[in-house]
Amino acid sequence: MAKHKYRFNSESLSYDRIIITFKYRLIQFFTYFAASVAIAFLYYVIASSFVDMPKEKKLKRENEQLQLQYSLLNQRLDNVSSVLEDLRQRDENIYRTIFEAAPIPKSIREAGFGGANRYANFEGYQFSNLVIETSEKLDKITKQAYIQSKSYDEVIKLAKKKGELLAAVPAIQPISNKDLTRTASGFGMRIHPIYKVLMFHEGFDFTAPTGTDIYATGDGVVEDVEYNMNGYGKEVVIDHGFGYKTRYAHMSGFNVHVGQKVKRGDVIGYVGDTGRSTAPHLHYEVIYNDKKVNPANYFFNDLTPAQYQEIVQLSTNSNQTFD
Repeated sequence: MAKHKYRFNSESLSYDRIIITFKYRLIQFFTYFAASVAIAFLYYVIASSFVDMPKEKKLKRENEQLQLQYSLLNQRLDNVSSVLEDLRQRDENIYRTIFEAAPIPKSIREAGFGGANRYANFEGYQFSNLVIETSEKLDKITKQAYIQSKSYDEVIKLAKKKGELLAAVPAIQPISNKDLTRTASGFGMRIHPIYKVLMFHEGFDFTAPTGTDIYATGDGVVEDVEYNMNGYGKEVVIDHGFGYKTRYAHMSGFNVHVGQKVKRGDVIGYVGDTGRSTAPHLHYEVIYNDKKVNPANYFFNDLTPAQYQEIVQLSTNSNQTFD
């Protein structure tokens, strides 16, 4: 390549040597350099817009995997929500109904979270909505699970209390069928054996030989043991709790003392003829919420359907009492 450059001079019809200065060369260099940088930048913009770099490809794959995982997570959360809804239905319609508990209000079960935006840290990203939606579901499920857990704690307490109630309800006859001579009189209007007038009989009379065992008809605590020359004679009153009390009157003797805890079936005394009575028998009363009720409605633990029907029939007969 020629070390020197020439330019044709039309006036002298000859070639003049071109003298290239350092300044010219410097300007030429920067011009080429700037053009190269501009072209390179243009290539980069075009490439980055239409062609994925290895790092971008990797990040896109990771994002796709994360989206898939979030989608699967949302499906699992939906399944958990369905299970929780089933538990709620059972809780409200079975467990809490059986144990006579008020349902938990929907406003409490499905209450949101108040206060500041809990998900502000998740905002401003490409998939913020997906992350926020998943977080909201998780928070809601967590709260519902907690409320359901507390509800079951309450149901367990109610179940234990129900067990105590079932044990406390006076549910057997105070005298065994094998010891009964007969059932003298039931609950209702009866002829008084002494005054011979129609009076309301507030209990049930069981005739049996003197000394026959008398059983507590439910779990409870002995509230009263006393002897009245008239009226009930020797009597025992048991407080069963839950509003129930029972009275056993005209006894010949006691087998308990005040404050003693008794179980259903314990012998508390013996049949007698004390007080205002005309023959050996037990006068038995069931008191619920301070009101005397028909004992026949509570003989359901140790009687067959036929025997129970017979007791109910006897309780409606207007015969004479023994007290």
